[in-house]
Amino acid sequence: MIALLQKWFAPYRDRRMLTLLALGFSSGLPAPLVFSNLSIWLRDEGVSRTDIGLFALAATPYAINFLWAPLVDRLQLPFLTARFGRRRGWALMTQSLLMLAIALLSLTNPSESLWLMAAAVLFVTFVSATQDIVIDAYRIEILDLDQYGSGSAAGIWGWHLGGTLIGGAGGLYMAQAFGWNSAYMLLSFGVLIGMLAVLMSPEPQVSPPEETLAEEERALALLERWTFLPEIPRRIMGWIYLTIVAPLAEFTQRSGWLLILVFIFVFKLGDALLGRMSGVFYRELGFSLTEIAEVAKVYGLSANLIGIVIGGILVARIGILKALFLSGLATAATNLAYSWLAMSGQSTEVFIVAVASDNFTTGLVTVALVAYLSSLCNSAYTATQYALLASLANLARIWFSATSGMMVDALDGDWALFFLLCAIIALIGLPLLLIIMKRHPLPR
Repeated sequence: MIALLQKWFAPYRDRRMLTLLALGFSSGLPAPLVFSNLSIWLRDEGVSRTDIGLFALAATPYAINFLWAPLVDRLQLPFLTARFGRRRGWALMTQSLLMLAIALLSLTNPSESLWLMAAAVLFVTFVSATQDIVIDAYRIEILDLDQYGSGSAAGIWGWHLGGTLIGGAGGLYMAQAFGWNSAYMLLSFGVLIGMLAVLMSPEPQVSPPEETLAEEERALALLERWTFLPEIPRRIMGWIYLTIVAPLAEFTQRSGWLLILVFIFVFKLGDALLGRMSGVFYRELGFSLTEIAEVAKVYGLSANLIGIVIGGILVARIGILKALFLSGLATAATNLAYSWLAMSGQSTEVFIVAVASDNFTTGLVTVALVAYLSSLCNSAYTATQYALLASLANLARIWFSATSGMMVDALDGDWALFFLLCAIIALIGLPLLLIIMKRHPLPR
C-alpha cells in the first residue's frame, strides 16, 4: 500500500513543484486584497454598497490580460532579461511592482479619497494579472507534458495558501489586530516568497518548434520584399506580426482548432450558473451566514484541496484528456447534490455533502482543464496563447452566470429543477471532448 501511494504521489516529489507552489502563493495573495477583504474594509469605513460594488470593475485586468500577453512573450526588459532570462526577468519585475502596488494601497484611506484607493486597487490588479501571465508561461515551459497535471495542482494549492489562507483569513486576523493599513503593508511582503522561488529556480530552456521559426522567417522575408514601404514601418509591421498575428495564425492552422475553442467555451457553463446562485440558494433555505462560512471554509476548502491533489494524480496516471472527461462527468453528477439539498430543505448533513462533493470535483476539473490549456500552447507563444485560451474559458463564467438569476425566476424558484438543468448543461461539452479525444489526441 505504501509503495502504491509513493508511486501515485511521485509526480509531486519533483523540486519544480515547490517552485510552482511558491509562485501560486504569489499569484493568489492579491486576490482577497482586491475582492473579499477589500469589500469588508470599505464597509468598515462607511462606503456605500453601490460604491463597493463598483470596485469590482477594478478586476477587469484579470479578464483582459491577453491583450498585453504578447509583450510578455516578446519584449526584452533592460538588464533583467539579460541577467535572469525572459521568464524570470518578467517575473521579478512584476513581483517587485506588485509589492509596491500593495504597499501603496496600504497607504490609502477610503474615507479620505475613494478615487485614490480605486487607482491603487487598479494598479494592484493590473500588475497581478501581468504576473499571472508570466507564472502560467513559466509553469508550462518548465514542465514536460506528463507533468502538467501535478504542476497545475501545485500552483493551485499555492494559490489557495496565498489567497484563501494568508491573504484572506490571515489578512482579516491582521486587520483585527493592527488595522487595515498595517495588515495590507505586512501582506505586501508576502510577494517575497514568489521572488525567492524565482531567484532559486532555473530559466526554462525551451526552444520553439522548427516549423514555427521557419514560418516566421517566411513572413519576415515577405515583408522585406515590400520595398515600397520605408524600413522603419516594415520593422514595425514585422514586430506586430511576430508578437500578435503569429500566435493566432499558428493556432488556427491546427487541425480541429475551432472545435477545441468551442469546447473550451462551453465546458464549464453548468458550473458557472451554479456558482453564481449557490449563495442565494443557501440563504433562501434558511442557513445562517456563520453556517455557510463554516461549511464553505472547512468542508468546501478541504474537499477542494483534496480534489486538486487527486486531480494531479489522475492526469499523471490516465492522461490529460481522459482525466478531463472523467472530472467533467463527475462535476455534472455532483451538481445533482444541490437538487437533493433543495428537496431535503435545511438539512446540515446534506448541505455538507453537496458543498464538499461540488468542491472536490471542482478541484479535479480545474487541474485537468489547466493542464489541457497548457498542452495546447506552442512554446514560441506560451504566454499569449495560454492567456487567450484561459480568457475564453472564463467568458462562459462571466457571460452565462449573469443569466442564472433569470433562470431561477423563470422556474418560479424551483431550485431542484434549476440544479438539474445545471447538471445537464454541464454535460454539453463532453460529446465535443469525445470527438477531440478521437480525432485530435494529445501527443504522448
